[in-house]
Amino acid sequence: MTWWQALLLVFGGTFAGIINSVAGGGSTLTVPLLVLAGVPGNIANGSNRVGVLTSNLAAATSFRRLGFDGLAPALPILFPIVAGSLMGSLAISRLTDETFETVFGLLMIPLIIFSIRKPKFKTDGATWSRPVTIAVFFAIGIYGGAVQAGVGLVLLAALTRAGFDLVTANSIKVIITFTVTCIALPVFIWNGQVDWIPALILAVGFTAGGWLGAHVAVRGGERLIRIVMVLASIALAAKLLGLFG
Repeated sequence: MTWWQALLLVFGGTFAGIINSVAGGGSTLTVPLLVLAGVPGNIANGSNRVGVLTSNLAAATSFRRLGFDGLAPALPILFPIVAGSLMGSLAISRLTDETFETVFGLLMIPLIIFSIRKPKFKTDGATWSRPVTIAVFFAIGIYGGAVQAGVGLVLLAALTRAGFDLVTANSIKVIITFTVTCIALPVFIWNGQVDWIPALILAVGFTAGGWLGAHVAVRGGERLIRIVMVLASIALAAKLLGLFG
């Protein structure tokens, strides 16, 4: 790894950590950055989880200090999330690097659209029935365990539809993402799909971004970050899919 690749991972990780804390989708930037730094696709997916883990821990700590503790509200939906994430991580770890890069590039397209068209969050206290809630968060767990990228956006939409206000939903989201990563990361480590040097370099930036992003989320500074994220994701998705370079 060159010095400029290391710097790119630190700055990219910081930016992605802010994005993840404010809304979600930061991994649509960091996984391709790991690939650009020479890490094979599926190993990049596993290596990215190290930074996601530290970032969400930092964000959860910041949210709590700012008066938003998502742990108690997250407890009822953690079981389906954990079960789904274990299933998703086991399934994705069996893909080849080439297949993963193609799948990831294709998945980025709807995630970019989702990022451009900001979800219309429910604020009227609307809730789902318990079976529907379990099914929805089990499905989100599968996706988060398998791919991670964009799961924060999906979680925010689901949590607000389940009756939480947006700021509280953000604090719950980082707790859930931390838990999902705690389940998924050991699967990737067990399968030898973590490249520790780039993973730890990325995690430095991710952690700083997670702490900063929680403050940005509480203060409501999301619009500019989302625009830059969308532009970067479009370019990197095109490279992964072989459209240029």
